[in-house]
Amino acid sequence: MQFSFLFRLIQVAAVAVFFGRAWQHLFWDAPFRTLLWDEALLSDIVYFPFGMEWEAYITNPSIEKKMEQLIRGFGGFYALVGLTATFVRCLPRFFHHLLWIGSLGLAFLAFLYTKEKFYNVGQFFEYSLQIGSPVLLWHLARQATTYSFSARFLLLLKVLTALTFTCHGLYAVGYYPIPAYFIEMTMNILGTSESTARQFLLVVGWLDFALSVGIFLPWKYARFFLAYAVFWGFGTTIARIWANFNWEWLDYVLWQWLHESVMRMPHFLIPLAVFFYYWKKEKTIHPA
Repeated sequence: MQFSFLFRLIQVAAVAVFFGRAWQHLFWDAPFRTLLWDEALLSDIVYFPFGMEWEAYITNPSIEKKMEQLIRGFGGFYALVGLTATFVRCLPRFFHHLLWIGSLGLAFLAFLYTKEKFYNVGQFFEYSLQIGSPVLLWHLARQATTYSFSARFLLLLKVLTALTFTCHGLYAVGYYPIPAYFIEMTMNILGTSESTARQFLLVVGWLDFALSVGIFLPWKYARFFLAYAVFWGFGTTIARIWANFNWEWLDYVLWQWLHESVMRMPHFLIPLAVFFYYWKKEKTIHPA
């Protein structure tokens, strides 16, 4: 079966991740300091080769400038890979390897966020769809104009989806400390109290677990879980803009929060690709 539309969904997911992360690194910040300011890890490295005390290292303006340049450099790289993902069908296969390198960069970024959250494993795997999207696109791009979705490929899509939603649910139900911005966004969007926001997050957290299992069921059952994954994935994607939306400050809202939504687009585009595949397959086998 050939589905160029599914290729487009996965392509848009990969493009969105890279351009969203590029915007973050070029104009905002990334958690590189959680590694580069780790005294326990780097103090000896800083002292012995350079003879620099730790306080001098972390307060040195030139070192801070180099960190900023490093972050901006990653932003430029992500923009380059985003362009590669955009024009992947027009580029020689040699350039496709940039998608793999970009995926490794996203995995490194996920590690930095995980380190920042005291090595909560769930924090890393919450980025599964973002890390995996470029690899998925690479796989499809190798097929030239024939985009076949094998059973193993579809299983990978489901696994990445399940990992992302399960780990999101771990925070929502309180297995890991619930991030304050989860509660704040819920209160702003729903107009509820803090206690109601916590109850809402508890419910949707358990629904995250349910859909992470349900998408592996036969299609007649899985379609409901996949449809919910698309709906909830889209909801969490736009949540940051929605929670902070203000017509009077629209330019600032978009400047600060648009990239946060763009980089999360795989959270609904990948489940949508799985849903569309099985829906189209059913229509082919059992036409109306």
